Amino acid sequence: MSRESYFCAMLKHLHTFTGHQNPVYALVKPDMDGIFFTAGNDKGVVEWSLAKMAFQSVKLPVQSSVYYLHLNQNQLFIAERSGAFSIFDLQKQAVIARINAHTKPIFGMATVSRKNELLTSSEDGTVAIWSLNDFEELYRLPISHDTVRCIAVSPDEKEIAFGCKDSAIHIYHADDYSLKAVLKEHTLGITSLAYHPSGKYLISGGRDAQLKVWDGISYQPNTSIPAHMFGIYDIVFHPVLPYFVTASQDKSIKLWDAENFKLYKIVSIEKMGIGHTHSINKVAWSHDGSKLISTGDDKKVMVWALEA
Repeated sequence: MSRESYFCAMLKHLHTFTGHQNPVYALVKPDMDGIFFTAGNDKGVVEWSLAKMAFQSVKLPVQSSVYYLHLNQNQLFIAERSGAFSIFDLQKQAVIARINAHTKPIFGMATVSRKNELLTSSEDGTVAIWSLNDFEELYRLPISHDTVRCIAVSPDEKEIAFGCKDSAIHIYHADDYSLKAVLKEHTLGITSLAYHPSGKYLISGGRDAQLKVWDGISYQPNTSIPAHMFGIYDIVFHPVLPYFVTASQDKSIKLWDAENFKLYKIVSIEKMGIGHTHSINKVAWSHDGSKLISTGDDKKVMVWALEA
């Protein structure tokens, strides 16, 4: 459908998965078959099917709470509160490695595919870079005196943004991990980062409930939006259409125009009569963008259909 036909786009509740016994912090977007994973404070990674709208299995137990999940090709990376991460091979259906990566919890993960490297960010204030060939540590960057909460890699994989609890965003060159810029416009910690799919801007969300838009070349601040009532925990661009969604501690999801930042839709119990009852920690679009998945502290995994 054309962008114009989506100007009145709606997010309609489609299904709620239950089964988690504790808050859910981590979510991996569905693959082409609609398979996705969640994890959190109940020490297990759960596999779900969008196609069947069904629970599939508890993929594996983990030793401590999971704060982040990252999928790279056929390997699922599981970041834990303990500071360790595990690699689950989806073809072999087995854990192939477990790395004691940090002294404190891991909050973010990303891959730089062209360099075949994995990045992990931690409450210990560092970012570690790992080889995806043998999972050996290559470098360790001392980014902040406090938590490095989130990571965003630019679409051309030339730059990497790190969001920190001290309210600063650190931009690094991906080739040599040299510092390019430090961005300070938020008044509280950074909790979410995302590059526009074209790379023309970086958008950040913080505990100050603000969205900040930064030029993708100069990193000068362009726009500031009082987007939510409380912290913004996730920002995800639609895979096809010029939209992005934000998820917040205020228990709402908001759908925005990615060109002019117009607010199109608020998904919340107050607005729709159905929604999350606690903080929303993660959101993800289905592979074709027809569905949105959300999860959070209320232990629920909810599915929303994008309809004109």
